[in-house]
Amino acid sequence: MKILLGADHAGFNLKNKIKDYLISENFDVEDMGATTLVSDDDYPEVMVPVAMRVLQDAGKNRAIIFGRSGQGEAMVSNRFPGIRAIVYYSKNTEIIRLSREHNDSNVLSIGADFVSEEEAIEAVKLWISTPFSGDERHVRRIEQMDNIE
Repeated sequence: MKILLGADHAGFNLKNKIKDYLISENFDVEDMGATTLVSDDDYPEVMVPVAMRVLQDAGKNRAIIFGRSGQGEAMVSNRFPGIRAIVYYSKNTEIIRLSREHNDSNVLSIGADFVSEEEAIEAVKLWISTPFSGDERHVRRIEQMDNIE
């Protein structure tokens, strides 16, 4: 599995810390930007290519994206059929486990202003290590979501 990373200015620093962590754990990581801190960049410019890359090799690529709240970044990502982005910005990691087990989430959006580096690392660990259950009802619901036009 390749982990794609993307961030705007608000998520830039946390993205780089998570990138360092993932590399230290020997994950296959691709940083899709921002590669420099630009205080007035626009998150859709980064999130669109990230979402498209997840879809290019569906099932093999996942993405972790970062913004101030993570909300707008997830909204952009979820405009693409086949992307199932969730937002994490609190200490309740149960939402991450359920998003993988029930929804096979393929994009994790982190609100950089609402979590510490340690909390983000724990969320990333859980999201990467939690498998999709494959239960028929969840497969059926994902197919229904992915067929909405």
